Amino acid sequence: MTALTLSTAGAATLRADALVVGVAKGVKGPVLAPGSEAVDKAFDGKLAAVLATLGATGAEGELTKLPAASGLKVPVVVAVGLGPVPDKEDAYDAEALRRAAGTAARALSGSKKAGFALPAGSVEDAAAVAEGALLGSYAFTAYQGGENKLAPKDAKSKDSGPKQPLAEVTLLGGKPRDKGYKAAVERALALVEEINRARDLINTPPNDLYPESFAAVATAAGKEHGIKVQVLDEKALVKGGYGGILGVGQGSANGPRLVKLAYTHPKAEKALAFVGKGITYDSGGISLKPAGHNETMKCDMSGAAAVFAAVVTAARLGLKVNVTGWLALAENMPSGNATRPGDVLRMYSGKTVEVLNTDAEGRLVLGDALTRASEEKPDAIVDVATLTGAMVLALGNRTFGIMANDDAFRTSIHEIADEVGEASWPMPLPADLRKGMDSPTADIANMGERMGGGLVAGLFLKEFVGEGIAWAHLDIAGPAFHEGAPYGYTPKGGTGSAVRTLVRLAERTADGDLG
Repeated sequence: MTALTLSTAGAATLRADALVVGVAKGVKGPVLAPGSEAVDKAFDGKLAAVLATLGATGAEGELTKLPAASGLKVPVVVAVGLGPVPDKEDAYDAEALRRAAGTAARALSGSKKAGFALPAGSVEDAAAVAEGALLGSYAFTAYQGGENKLAPKDAKSKDSGPKQPLAEVTLLGGKPRDKGYKAAVERALALVEEINRARDLINTPPNDLYPESFAAVATAAGKEHGIKVQVLDEKALVKGGYGGILGVGQGSANGPRLVKLAYTHPKAEKALAFVGKGITYDSGGISLKPAGHNETMKCDMSGAAAVFAAVVTAARLGLKVNVTGWLALAENMPSGNATRPGDVLRMYSGKTVEVLNTDAEGRLVLGDALTRASEEKPDAIVDVATLTGAMVLALGNRTFGIMANDDAFRTSIHEIADEVGEASWPMPLPADLRKGMDSPTADIANMGERMGGGLVAGLFLKEFVGEGIAWAHLDIAGPAFHEGAPYGYTPKGGTGSAVRTLVRLAERTADGDLG
């Protein structure tokens, strides 16, 4: 994990490998952002002109490196675009700062130390820069850079392994002795460490991450952070009647698990339950996925990774709210023991489900976990899942859908996601789509109408939520796993989508604003 420090050092006197400044897109060219004053002075007030000569405009995502002027203690200045100049000079959008810091941090991988002189005039701005820099510094290198046993023993390998992330971020412009700034940095470190742990889990190959090993990671984290962890293995799932989780997992040699993580605070007045889909690999089961759709299915446990990270973050921050996480873990594989299309499963709730498509498995494991979470009567439940390709078709690769049984709660989740910089959109649960899941054999089928498939999945889940409990469903199928080139603070691979939204919801609830 990249180190993060607040510093009172001036930009001109900081010793580091690079210095990052912000530049916005003005009407007549690039405009320097607050924090760059000392750097501009070292360039005799001509930094903006130099950047313009090099082709910089200040557009979001743009990055320009240039040799530092003689008055600076760093060899390189990195100018990163913030997008359009805001109406007020110091009112830069938090997400713009977050993305700019992430862009710069990615560009500085391999460096030991970099100073970030981006706008940090408020605690909120400093927090955004800190989060962006730490998120952008992430790299998954666990399976790279191993010893080449075929190379001569006395030969030095030309490949020294993958480039390591930026080692240290020094945040300039903050106030190290100010309690607000210190708390913001500490929060950013805890939050991003857990987001990056979620990213690591999502990126881990399925031969190493399966239900039992995921449960072991959760158990170890629970011991470290004072979280009570309960793991239900196959025998316990059979005894408890968890037909959905068992039905999905029975085709694999790696048995399913239901993991409960319970963080409690002695002064908590509210309780939240987070439920995560944890399909550690999804082949589609007997309804096998077509070629080209299997390669990234290690990411089908992203919802469980997000829930796990959120609970641990809540514990690390000591939030005054009780948060319980439910990880519904299974591996969906085809075998002689696998559930077949046409089979009927008896869920934990007692409802029977006719399985028409074994690739609609996430809703089955979530159904059991939602019912179990409802038994504890939390004030609200939020489930997170890479649930449907239909949601990707509707909202694209960067936006998750929000469905809920309460319009006000759905609106609150949407506002929270927007506040923390996670793209989302409220979606309906049309009652007329429920009829498509009627089954002549069971209480409900796991498939309905093809059109509006993401909404159909949400309606299925709603059937398993307890009466009187506010519930929201986040379908993160689009943003959970990024297959394109990295951008901003978003890496290639697992992203940790929804963690920030869940953590902010927990913070708001702790403050008495559940929504």
